[in-house]
Formats: sequence, C-alpha cells, structure tokens
Amino acid sequence: MIRVAIRENNMSGEPDPRGRIIYVSTVNFDQYCRDVIPNEWFPSWHPASLESGAIAVKMFAWYHHLHPVTVGGFTFDVDNTVNFQTYKAFSDQDATDRAYYRTRPLAFVQPSGEIFELNYRAGYENSPNWQYRNSQKMSQWGTQFLASQGRDFLQILQFYYVGRSLVQIPGVGKG
Repeated sequence: MIRVAIRENNMSGEPDPRGRIIYVSTVNFDQYCRDVIPNEWFPSWHPASLESGAIAVKMFAWYHHLHPVTVGGFTFDVDNTVNFQTYKAFSDQDATDRAYYRTRPLAFVQPSGEIFELNYRAGYENSPNWQYRNSQKMSQWGTQFLASQGRDFLQILQFYYVGRSLVQIPGVGKG
C-alpha cells in the first residue's frame, strides 16, 4: 500500500501541485504504479521505454514510501501531482500494464542494495538527452529514443543511472 495525498484541482480541472491537500488515499502499490505509468510515459511508446519507465515509477514510489512526509497535518508518501508523479486513479492502459508486470519482480538499486529515488524528467524528443546522464536523472523522451535505437530497458536504465544494479525482489512473482 502507498499513501497518496489528493490535492485540489486547478481551474483547468487538473490536480494543482500548489493546491491544498483534500485527503490522503491508501492505494494498492501495484495499482498506483499502473495508474502512474501511462500518465508519465506515452502508452504507444516502445516496450523497452515503457519497461524502463515502469522501473523508474516503481522505484520512485518505493523510495518515497520509505520516506513519508507530513504537510498540513497529512502524512503521505506521494501526492497525485507532478510534485511526485502524476497519479490518476484507474487510468492504467494495457501496454503500460504489460511493462509493469514484466518488470514487477525487479528492483534497480545502489550497489549496496539500498533503494534510491529514480528521478526523471521529460527531456527532448529525438535525443538520448546526455545532459541527464551525469545528474542521475532519466529522460522520458530519451528512453523512447534509446529504445528505438535497439536498447533494452536495462541498457536504458544503465545509461542514465550509472553504477546501479538490477536485482530480483525476493518473494515477488510476475502475477
């Protein structure tokens, strides 16, 4: 389970990153990840791009679950805005669900095995976005570019997060 702070909407009807917290929802962790991926990566993108995105979304959420915050009397792990990751309940898509379940039993960690925050930014289209590599951030558009160049999800992750390792999560299956 993960605690998601739900913020009020702005005038466009989208959750406002600066809006007040209305309530905190407890969401199944798998469902949370499945509902973030299509809002952070385009479901039509290459499977390797989506798989690298699924790992980033999961590890970002896992890190924040281990480091909750309290704001305005509400304790939560993430909110539903770009402050953390864009979460929209029940917005999962078939292509992003497949990417999530293919990578579900995997974690991308520091050499010590420690969970770290896998940050990512949009970046620029048609580029690997080299500027993010040394900052330990991944470019969403860069994942699509690298996938279109034949890289698999692990090669994409290793391009952006230098010196990290892919490990099997004990007791987690693909179901």
